[in-house]
Amino acid sequence: MVLIAAAVCTKAGKTIVSRQFVEMTKARIEGLLAAFPKLIPTGTQHTFVETDSVRYVYQPLERLYMLLITTRASNILEDLETLRLFARVIPEYCRTLEENEIVDNAFNLIFAFDEIVALGYRESVNLAQIRTFVEMDSHEEKVYQAVRQTQEREAKLKMREKAKELQRQKMEAAKRGIKPSLGNSAGGFGSSSNNYTPAIPVDLSSVSNDIKPPSYSSPVQKPRGMKLGGKGRDVESFVDQLKSEGEKVVTPVIASIAQHGARTPAIKMDVDDVHLRLEEKLIVRMGRDGGVQQFELLGLVTLHIGDEKWGRIRIQLENNDTRGVQLQTHPNVDKELFKLRSQIGLKHPSKPFPLHTDVGVLKWRLQSVEESFVPLLINCWPSEAGDGSCDVNIEYELAHANLELADVNVHIPLPIGCSPVVGECDGTYTHEVKRNQLVWSLPLIDSGNKTGSLEFNAPRAIPTDFFPLTVTFTSKTSYASIKIIDVLMVDDDSPVKHSVESVLFPDKYEIV
Repeated sequence: MVLIAAAVCTKAGKTIVSRQFVEMTKARIEGLLAAFPKLIPTGTQHTFVETDSVRYVYQPLERLYMLLITTRASNILEDLETLRLFARVIPEYCRTLEENEIVDNAFNLIFAFDEIVALGYRESVNLAQIRTFVEMDSHEEKVYQAVRQTQEREAKLKMREKAKELQRQKMEAAKRGIKPSLGNSAGGFGSSSNNYTPAIPVDLSSVSNDIKPPSYSSPVQKPRGMKLGGKGRDVESFVDQLKSEGEKVVTPVIASIAQHGARTPAIKMDVDDVHLRLEEKLIVRMGRDGGVQQFELLGLVTLHIGDEKWGRIRIQLENNDTRGVQLQTHPNVDKELFKLRSQIGLKHPSKPFPLHTDVGVLKWRLQSVEESFVPLLINCWPSEAGDGSCDVNIEYELAHANLELADVNVHIPLPIGCSPVVGECDGTYTHEVKRNQLVWSLPLIDSGNKTGSLEFNAPRAIPTDFFPLTVTFTSKTSYASIKIIDVLMVDDDSPVKHSVESVLFPDKYEIV
């Protein structure tokens, strides 16, 4: 199927919004859309009409038409299925199917259309995924905005404290009969009283480290609540009790991260003034009987510059991808430079990159339903035994030998009250009683450790009790085979010292 364009038009033939998915002149697409109303047959139930060159597939929406223009060689059944998805998208963003409502939400509709079709071919997406992709809700952006608002509040607090200090010095000088001099005051202002500016600019990034929130003491004693670790509570006995119940006790820092739901692994490393982070998230959903229900890779390269002298740089990349990863650069990045030389640089070379900020410069995406794209295959085979228990065999296979997966954990759900008896196990396992799950842990899976298995017996269980399985791991190897080779100055292409951090981890990895 090759989809040429998608449009919403009135029954009189007026085009409200149109999106082209292949290269075509404006006159050509306008001619195709203008010819459509004249080709609609009367008194028939058909929802498509053909010409010598194209096929029109349409669906009435009250006083409007949802129209797709495809090639004549495309599959009509796929065309109709795609048309139904387009028709469902419109009520998702428009409260009424009126012309003015379509115009007001034209950009949202275009963004949604782009998620359905890419380069003329239908993407494997549903309505919920389209809604998520268009919203582009970013947890990192929310955290950044919250930190910035906090820094701004702290900067205002510091300026108010400085103003109070200047006022106090002025009053003390007046009491001693000394005429205050603004030029010598602690505030660092200029000598002119009508037009003055602060001599020391406020750096929001440093203010947050210097300011401590004021502490207020109150004579009223408020009742205290119960707190762990106080009198009458022995911390060590509490930890021993948790361990006796099968609970895995971790360090406070890691426990805090797990409690707050941090998904992105943090890798400790030395960071230079020019720091690049290459982050990839995997979303994998496989069936228990085989087959890939969902596979998606989302990648992002962020740049952090700590010194203004390194602001005008270019990043040299190496792209060895052969799977068809879709790359997209930031709007301010020179796209021609990226296409011709695989370099990331600003459209205006005279301007520097922002300082002290993580800037996303390149992102990519890969979707498929082919099993060959999944890096780690998990096969869970539960079978009923004669005594009402289940024998479970689980094996893994590293499909991509170039990857090195660290801290691999396979979480296997168990029935309530079930105590599994483990027979054979590559790696280690932990029975978490409170969470009713068995955790199979492998410190490293690589080309020298490509396969492994776990066998156990679970009493009072049925085969469906062990799904869905979830998998977690981290890796320093890029799935998309995209590497950062060098960082160069814009003026003379001299190399710049930089640090690179690469991480691959699953955002969701399930066998259902």
